[in-house]
Amino acid sequence: MKMSPAKHLSLVDPILGAAISQIKIDENRKPNKNHFRSLVESIVSQQLSVKASDTIFARFVELFVKSGAIKTARSFPKPDQILKMSDARLRKVGLSGSKVKYIKDLAKKVHQKEVQLNRLHKMSDEEVIEHLVQVKGIGRWTGEMFLMFSLARPDIFSHGDLGLRNAIKKLYGFKDAPTPKQIEKIVVKWSPYRTLASRYLWRSLDNE
Repeated sequence: MKMSPAKHLSLVDPILGAAISQIKIDENRKPNKNHFRSLVESIVSQQLSVKASDTIFARFVELFVKSGAIKTARSFPKPDQILKMSDARLRKVGLSGSKVKYIKDLAKKVHQKEVQLNRLHKMSDEEVIEHLVQVKGIGRWTGEMFLMFSLARPDIFSHGDLGLRNAIKKLYGFKDAPTPKQIEKIVVKWSPYRTLASRYLWRSLDNE
């Protein structure tokens, strides 16, 4: 019988295993097929709380419902529809000027096929990140989150994520913030399930 990913993580890292035993999550995440929507949402959420991000994103989608571009909030505007929407109207839903530029740059590059979202599933992890960072406002962290949650890649760890660094500091008893070298020494053991390990780390912060 094949060992579950959580069981594997618990065996290779008893400290993480103790945290896993206290947390329940669905290990079987399915890829999010609407990659364009995921990337727009990731830009909206930058440097915002989950609540604020969800509110602005809902207003963003509703703007296109009210304009007649899409029928319901379950749908999502196409790149050309976003490009046609005025910056002023996008700002009114709560987006900063820079985020409006980022979203329109993404829409433009997808519309012109400079960014080919339908090919991402065929690319390696690093190729996906390299392909996405050509969009203004999308950096390595956003690329890594996209790999984790939209493509459901199983072995991703984001060294740039503050939440993950804080969780490791707390869980492993570091007095000061752990260095990248110290973090890598811990997370290398988690392969090939570093994405799942990351999800447990984030949830461990919720359980404080």
